[in-house]
Amino acid sequence: MPQAPAPRRPPAKILPPEAPGVRALASLVTGVVVICALYFGRAVMIPIILAILLSFLLAPFVEFLRRLRFGQVPSVIVAVVIALSVLTAVGALIGAQVAQLAGDLPKYQVAVERKLENVQKMTVGRADAFLGRASRALKRISPTREQEPKNEDNPAASPIDQPMPVEVHEPTPTPLELAQRFLSPVISPLETTGIVLVVAVFILLQREDLRDRLIRLFGSRDLHRATTAMDEAARRLSRYFLAQLGINVSVGIVISIGLAIIGVPGALLFGVMAALLRFVPYVGTWIAALVAVVFAAAVGPGWAMLVWTIVLFGVTDILAGHVVEPLLYGHSTGLSPFAVIVAAIFWSWIWGPVGLVLSTPLTLCLVILGRHVDRLEFLDVLFGDRPALTPAENFYQRLLANDPDEALVQAESLLKERSLIAYYDEVALEGLRYAHNDVLRGVVTADQLRRINESALDIIEGLEDAEDVAVSVAPREELPASFESPDDGPRIAPESPPARFDPHTEGHTASVLCIAGRSELDDLAATIAVQLFRKHGLYADLAGYERFSRGRFGEVDLAGVSIICVVSFDAAESPPYLRNLLRRLHQRAPSAELIVGLIFPESSLQGEVLVRTSSAAVSFGELVEACVAAARRQSTDGVPWAGLDDPGGETALSGPREDAPELRDA
Repeated sequence: MPQAPAPRRPPAKILPPEAPGVRALASLVTGVVVICALYFGRAVMIPIILAILLSFLLAPFVEFLRRLRFGQVPSVIVAVVIALSVLTAVGALIGAQVAQLAGDLPKYQVAVERKLENVQKMTVGRADAFLGRASRALKRISPTREQEPKNEDNPAASPIDQPMPVEVHEPTPTPLELAQRFLSPVISPLETTGIVLVVAVFILLQREDLRDRLIRLFGSRDLHRATTAMDEAARRLSRYFLAQLGINVSVGIVISIGLAIIGVPGALLFGVMAALLRFVPYVGTWIAALVAVVFAAAVGPGWAMLVWTIVLFGVTDILAGHVVEPLLYGHSTGLSPFAVIVAAIFWSWIWGPVGLVLSTPLTLCLVILGRHVDRLEFLDVLFGDRPALTPAENFYQRLLANDPDEALVQAESLLKERSLIAYYDEVALEGLRYAHNDVLRGVVTADQLRRINESALDIIEGLEDAEDVAVSVAPREELPASFESPDDGPRIAPESPPARFDPHTEGHTASVLCIAGRSELDDLAATIAVQLFRKHGLYADLAGYERFSRGRFGEVDLAGVSIICVVSFDAAESPPYLRNLLRRLHQRAPSAELIVGLIFPESSLQGEVLVRTSSAAVSFGELVEACVAAARRQSTDGVPWAGLDDPGGETALSGPREDAPELRDA
């Protein structure tokens, strides 16, 4: 039976976190130095980053050409030449569109002036009329001010002297200055483009050598992990950038064609702008839309062009964001929405408009780095879209907050992908172990412990009607934006819950006496075990440890009991009371199947379990399997404290605890 990877278990005792030391201070200083280097070295860093991203885009095409027997150097040259041709064509297109708009601007001057007059009449004109009426009203009710006295010393002087006109004449520029003035805006982009292409060529030619050097520099201690991380990150980054580039180019083409049909001038320019700004999620498309809408409102003879432009951008963005992108690489971009906005602000502050366009790819690279480098894990926590807390941690947090409703919502969502027993093992059991560790540390107050018990019982009761059946999960869709490597944690594997015991086909009934330990959370674990036993065809009842303590053990009658299950979190520490309980149960009921639940594999109680019990279980799933197997080995016909017609029957042995009657009801 395929099993999901074992869930992460907290240690037996969790110590308080250490105070920040020299290492934290060094990390802070390093972060400040890196940010300063990015800001002051942007003239050098921008071409290098653009070259790295361009190499990610061209790497699949280079591999395709190499598979066609083109060779390494010719493949790189062909790919770079094609990229240069595309960049040149885009630059020429943008320049032609800007020149055309500048030449045609006088044609739209009349329409722009008319629109401005209409807007002025609707806003400023009404405001001036209102202020004029107010001013006249004030003059009627205010006394007439006396004229100011003239200047007696110079009666001919006016109150306000006329300013002296001043003219500034610039010297005639030399031919060299004229050439520098016109060529400097063109030389700078050409220089950046040349640097980007040269660096991209060397990255593509020496990609394997650079990878080996990076592995030697950062991952020489764990070659397997470093190699897997770098190969996986490079492959998924290339696929993501190609998919995003294809979608953005398609959106730009649709916008250009739509604006041309509507009649907006410069349709190609706005299409290119939309394709570039769409690299900034959520707001990039609407920045381009705002510019196009303002231009359409200014040059259009009426308001129809404005309305159709808004509709075009809205429909295109909805189709691209909610239909095309989920089909290509899922709903997630790998970044949280808040991180996308913060990244856009940060990178635009560091590198200006280029940083705004590159904000998402750069932050995505940082998130990938954080998912594979332990010391940079905080980047994944801050900017990634994966949940900050595991389901087990979220379960425990909801118990502390006394919010069982949200925990039930989480459980219903998880039960769509896994069985009930898998949920109890992977989420509830791990969450209760976190709580048990905090109880051992002494940080859980009595009020918090009460809330934990009440909330957990509400969750268990809310899952009473849930069927424990295997859930068939479709293979996980690859999300190039999420960049999860095969070692990024447990994946949901096809599962089947433990075998069921059918009294009708087996020919007899089977009953289990479940005894809770005396730890603060053992009653909850035993309650879950009883619920699972009953869902798997066993007749189970719950008894507290007090009924089996040393002073009251003589009152217990174990005659006819064939399966006894002891459930306790204290099995990890192997306390004396638990060892004594197992010894007493073994002496009084030597023929009964004695099973211990929730024991850690490395627990010192393992030796005691092997001697005194039939089996030991680490999880609820193993516990149910052990009890079902024991029920099939032994006949429980005639057991007085449970029957086929009374699965919840109570006797003096298995009745509810007087101090916790709600456990029996659960």
